[in-house]
Formats: sequence, C-alpha cells, structure tokens
Amino acid sequence: MSESAEAYDAFRHGATPLHTILARGRVRAMLSMLGPAFVAAVAYVDPGNFATNIQGGARFGYLLLWVVLAANLMAMLIQYLSAKLGVVTDRNLPELCREHYPRPVAWALWIQAEAMAMATDIAEFLGAALGLNLLFHVPLLPAGFITGAIAFVLLELQRHGFRRFELAITGLLGLILLGFLYETVKIEPSASGAAHGLVPHLDGSSSVYLAVGIIGATVMPHVIYLHSALTKGRTPVRNEAERTRVLRFGRADVIVALGFAGLVNMAMLAVAAKLFHDRPGYSHTDTIQGAHAGFSHLVGGTAALAFAVALLASGASSSSVGTYAGQVVMAGFVNLRISVFARRALTMLPALVVLGIGVSPTSALVLSQVVLSFGIPFALIPLVLLTRRRDVMGAHVNRLPTTVVAVGIAALISGLNVFLLAQTVGLA
Repeated sequence: MSESAEAYDAFRHGATPLHTILARGRVRAMLSMLGPAFVAAVAYVDPGNFATNIQGGARFGYLLLWVVLAANLMAMLIQYLSAKLGVVTDRNLPELCREHYPRPVAWALWIQAEAMAMATDIAEFLGAALGLNLLFHVPLLPAGFITGAIAFVLLELQRHGFRRFELAITGLLGLILLGFLYETVKIEPSASGAAHGLVPHLDGSSSVYLAVGIIGATVMPHVIYLHSALTKGRTPVRNEAERTRVLRFGRADVIVALGFAGLVNMAMLAVAAKLFHDRPGYSHTDTIQGAHAGFSHLVGGTAALAFAVALLASGASSSSVGTYAGQVVMAGFVNLRISVFARRALTMLPALVVLGIGVSPTSALVLSQVVLSFGIPFALIPLVLLTRRRDVMGAHVNRLPTTVVAVGIAALISGLNVFLLAQTVGLA
C-alpha cells in the first residue's frame, strides 16, 4: 500500500456509526456530525477572496455585495450535492466520473482539474506568504518556504484520523471569522450602502471581471470534488432511514459552515467599501499590502494585525485543504496515488516561481480566481448529471427543481465566463 493510501485509511480510521453518535444526545450528536463542510468552507475564505473582495469594495463600493451573497447561496447547493453524493454512494465525485464515463473523458476532466488545482494553490500559497510578510516582515520567497512547512504540519494530522484535521481547519476558520468580526465592529460599514449593494446590478466590464473573480473565489472547483470524499464512509449507517438522517446533518453542516464563510466574505467587501471607496488616495487600493497599510493608517495597528493574522490563517488552512483535494482528484479520476508530501512539494513550485520573479501577488491572486471560475462547470456539470441519476443515487436522487436550479447555476457561470472572455479579447 502506498504512503498516500495509508494516510487515506488513517484519515478514515475511527469512523463512528450513526446509532452510536445519536446515543450521545442531540447536542453532542450535532457537534459530532459537523466538520466536512467546515473543511470545504475554508476554501471559500481563501486569500483569493481577500484579493477579489478588497478590490471589489475599494473600486466599486458596495456594488458587488449581491454577487458575494449569490455566490455563497450557489455554493451551499453545490456543496450539499457533493456531500450527498459521498454519503449515498460511498464514492467521491472523481471516482464516480471514472466509473461512469469513458476513459478519455475521465482523463480530460483530470487534466483540467489539475490545472484548476494549480491555480488554487498559487492563490492559497501566495496569501499565506503575504500574511507572514505583513506580520513578521519575512521576505516573500522565504515566507513561501515557511508556508510550505506549515502546510506539512497540518497535513500530518490526516494520519491521526479525520476529526483532528477537521478541528484544526475549523479552528483556523474561526480565527478568520473573528478577525473580520473585529474589523466590521471597528469600521462600521454603512447599512444603507450594504442594502443598496444587495440589489443586482453591474457597472461596466471591469465590474464583470471582478464579479467573475468573486464567483471563482467563492465557488471552488477543488472542494466540489473534495466534499464528496470527506463525507464518504465518515458515518457508517445500517439502513436508508439512517442515511436520510445523515443527509439532514450534512445539510445543517453546509448551512452553518458556508453561512460563516458568507458572512466573512460580505464583511470583507463591506469593510473595504467603507474604508477605501471614495476616499482620496485609497479608492484604487488593489493590493493586499495596500489594504494592510490602509488598515494601519486609517484604523490603527490592531486592525492591521487582525487583517494579517486572518490572511495567514486563510492561506495556511486552505493550502492544506487544497493539497488533500489534489490527492482526491488524482486518485479518483485516474487511480494514481503519490505521497501527499510529494504532491505538496510539487504544487509549491509554481507559487515559489511567482514569488521569486516578483510578480504582483495580488494581481496573481485575482487572475487565479478568474481561471478557477472557468473550471467550475467541469466539476459542477458531472455532479449534477450524477446526482440526478436514480441508478447512482437510488431514493436520494435529485428532485426536478434541484436539478433545474443546479443547471441554471452552471449556465450562469458559463455565460459569465464567455462574456468575460469576449470582453478580454475585444469581441464584445
């Protein structure tokens, strides 16, 4: 058995049957069942979100707040479908694609998924390195190597069962939430401005570019694949009634975890809108370093510290989750396994190159999120097609309204991407 297969078995070791969990009482049972969606939710508040939300708030005020809300609602449905797929089939999405689609299709999906994983890793790695740089003034390239070491430590927790990994990632998610809760209370964004920003409207191609980036930063292709792996086999059941109960817990897990992530993203954009938009010298803030300096000059050192700590927690946690997702993608689509640590070392390289040649980290972050948006349909469409099949899902097959909404989400994202591409090449 390979090292990664052993790590995967250790990650699954200690799964507790549902009837044993329910015997602990309602509150303890609910707390025990929370976790997979919190791991997925970290990807929804990764450094790419920092970059797109800050730019969106600084340049357009509260205009794109509705995009953040819409993206988060779309994410809730998508992540629940992925979680349901894992619970019902005891397979993850890449494995099912390999089983049900022709081999060339599975390999093509794998290649694009690896490209998306590369874009994801650049964003997460750069964010953590920036956090270290802002907190401790570590040069970006050495900060990148330190980020890699932090990710290795978090990944080691997988060897000791899924619960420790989930708790560590959830703790870092809580740190991000606390950071932006402090920023929101301190800066007090405009309630009327936020309300106006929840009315859908855009303002030119630049706002479309950032809107697509926000969706790409929020609805993440790699966690669409990952969530099904996190739920498969996590809670053994004896019959369909217990499986239905697990799905109810999974729905609550998604709503709570992604609800927290949505609040963080909306707070992030609203804080940037209040602090930077229409303020001379700050309305064109388009870098994370510039935002950090703005927090320091306009609010104070504590606000800047909270921002940098949240950024570091975001990058470190999401980087580890991204690496685990990469393992799931490779093993599922093409049945290849390599050491999770070898994968981490390989996926560090593009980000280290970006840091080494001096490319603007924030520009690279935003571009990576736009690239990710183009990958969403390739994960979402197979998910919808599989969850609507009765031979795959049995009694838990999607209802028609669920399928219609999911298809609408895929069409909307694909349409935005086509429009953005046309704008970029000057065809629109």
